[in-house]
Amino acid sequence: MEQNISNRDKSQVLIDALPYIQKYNNKILVVKYGGNAMTNEELKDAVMKDIVLLSLIGVKVVLVHGGGPEINDMLKKLSIESRFINGLRYTDEQTIDVVKMVLAGKVNKELVQLLAQHDGRAVGLCGIDGEMLLAEKKTTEDGQDLGYVGEITSVNTKPILDALANGNVPVIATVATDKEGNTYNINADTAAARIAAELGAENLILMTDIAGLLRDKDDPSTLIPEVNVSEVPFLKMQGIISGGMIPKIDCCVEAVRRGVDRAVIIDGRVPHSILIEILSSEGIGTQFK
Repeated sequence: MEQNISNRDKSQVLIDALPYIQKYNNKILVVKYGGNAMTNEELKDAVMKDIVLLSLIGVKVVLVHGGGPEINDMLKKLSIESRFINGLRYTDEQTIDVVKMVLAGKVNKELVQLLAQHDGRAVGLCGIDGEMLLAEKKTTEDGQDLGYVGEITSVNTKPILDALANGNVPVIATVATDKEGNTYNINADTAAARIAAELGAENLILMTDIAGLLRDKDDPSTLIPEVNVSEVPFLKMQGIISGGMIPKIDCCVEAVRRGVDRAVIIDGRVPHSILIEILSSEGIGTQFK
């Protein structure tokens, strides 16, 4: 239901947003897009509108996406069984073909199309294009083989910068290659953090299905709005950072240590959460600096 907002209030909203618009003008913002915001149509529409609006006010948005649920659906349709080792998907030749097809083909092009429907300009890329993401085989901590799961060794930012220079939003699927022509599946959070660092981004935003880092994981009112990266080991020791939050927060820490001004974990279930984070003093989620 639309609220009746007076023209005076509308103008005040824009004035309040002005310093943030000025701060981010001509700066690079990397958004890792996934979770519920990617599967819920209403939320997906809100994310696309946010990105188009930011582009129009001069923010250089780079959209990095995953697509786990779509990959699972396609594997199921093709009767390919998923096998996990220490929580990580073992990726054989059949599975990496499906990953490449779903991420770089279906999901990537659907996002480009959605941005175009909101009069945004976007170009779909994947890590194989221009050898943007070079990778090597990743193994578990105890040395177990994961198949075609990769770890990024280098990032070629030229295809991304070319797209931005032409006024496009680069939409990046996180599959990578090596010099021998093998294809690897890359964790989208990890890829977004590394891409943000290599681009010297102003901000990295990881969209998740939780409010951010909570002191009590069952109480959203205990949200920690800001964390210095030096505090992270202590928060891990306390058990405040645990489970599935560890790899996400490690990505934020790596991005900041590699030169990104700030990294933020936000709740993608909140409509227009990207705009709330970027264009307001309160922000949303947990910021790492």
